[in-house]
Amino acid sequence: MPVNDGKSDKWEDTMKIKNLRWIIVALLFVATGLSFMDRQVLSLAIIKIKEEFLITDMEYGWVNTAFLCSYAIMFTLGGWLIDRYGTRAGLAVSVGLWSLASSLHGLTQNVWQLGVSRFFLGLGEGGAFPGAAKGVTEWFPQKQRGAAMGIAIGGAALGAVIAPPLTVYLTSLFGWRGTFVVTGIIGGVWVLVWLLFFRKPQRSKLVTAQELALITGDTSGEQVKSKPLPFRVILRTKEAWGLIIMRFLLDPVFYFIMFWIPKYLSEVRSVSFERIGELFWIPFLALGISNVLGGLLSDKLIASGVSVNKARKTIMGIAAVLTVFTALTPVVSTVELAIFLITLFMFAHGLWITNYITVTSEVFGKNGTSTVVGIAGTAGAIAGMVINPLIGKVVEGFSYTPLWVVAGMLYPIGFAVLLITIPKIREIKINTID
Repeated sequence: MPVNDGKSDKWEDTMKIKNLRWIIVALLFVATGLSFMDRQVLSLAIIKIKEEFLITDMEYGWVNTAFLCSYAIMFTLGGWLIDRYGTRAGLAVSVGLWSLASSLHGLTQNVWQLGVSRFFLGLGEGGAFPGAAKGVTEWFPQKQRGAAMGIAIGGAALGAVIAPPLTVYLTSLFGWRGTFVVTGIIGGVWVLVWLLFFRKPQRSKLVTAQELALITGDTSGEQVKSKPLPFRVILRTKEAWGLIIMRFLLDPVFYFIMFWIPKYLSEVRSVSFERIGELFWIPFLALGISNVLGGLLSDKLIASGVSVNKARKTIMGIAAVLTVFTALTPVVSTVELAIFLITLFMFAHGLWITNYITVTSEVFGKNGTSTVVGIAGTAGAIAGMVINPLIGKVVEGFSYTPLWVVAGMLYPIGFAVLLITIPKIREIKINTID
């Protein structure tokens, strides 16, 4: 038998990384950042693209619908596949696919090819948030999960913050086509780094014993059931339907902000392309701050003795109230005030969405989080898919004003749905719902 001289153990110890979970969440932060950066590039580049392709508002609405159609499909299917085959492979395929699709935008010659490229972009991006949610759920104990979830999904805001000035800068260097190619290459680099670092905590050769004990210490009961929850089981719960309805109501508002505001600023407020690049990152910076702040605040409330139920709902209730002021956007006199109100909305959305996804993980646990996030995201994408051409019709036939008014009404309605369908935030055990 070979003699163990202790050298191999020492070598393995040197390969361990302290606080590896924070590196994992940083990678998830970058992944969600890339997802929003890659989809947001078009909302700026369209100002240049429409000069070449002569795209109407209705056609632009259909291009967005192409993205949302595949996004809707893959939010559910991608979430289920990630629950079934794992976060590591799932996110690698997801980011790799949408990065390739992003680069293909640069080869398009007409509006139909642009729509096809958007379709494949959505096909890849559908797995981003289910994968991020599952990665956090796997790598963080509940007491740190809210903050970690905020960081993971907060990358989306960073991507959207970077996108406007980066798009303007890259367009000045390479044109709008080169901009899409460069952002696609960045995603390919991420995939390589992700495959190097990520595995489940129990299978990782890089995690320390102390960190593994921290991660698994409050989840002993969750290890018994390892299979993902079936769709039929999930859809028999009122909690799942509440989460689905909330996304169906609220996601179109967020898509409106993402896809249409640069056009609104250009066409209604007469803001130049360069000035939009200087201004449009501000709301997304607020989103990134509130993504993290929303999780930290609710975690802090829990640490002070407030129940999980009350802590999460308090932050979400505050967020719902703040969104009401969005309805004032079309009547304010200056571009700066309009940006302030859009920024306030995005700040509120960040508080909301961090706690929304955290609530999902706390209700459905490790075996159902990605699937539920996926189904709910599909519902939101379907709503956005239907609404986007209608937005184009409203803008062409009337104005943006009705859209701003509706945007200010929906989050309080969503909060009422939360209170009715999830009266108490608690994990649903399989044997109580099967």
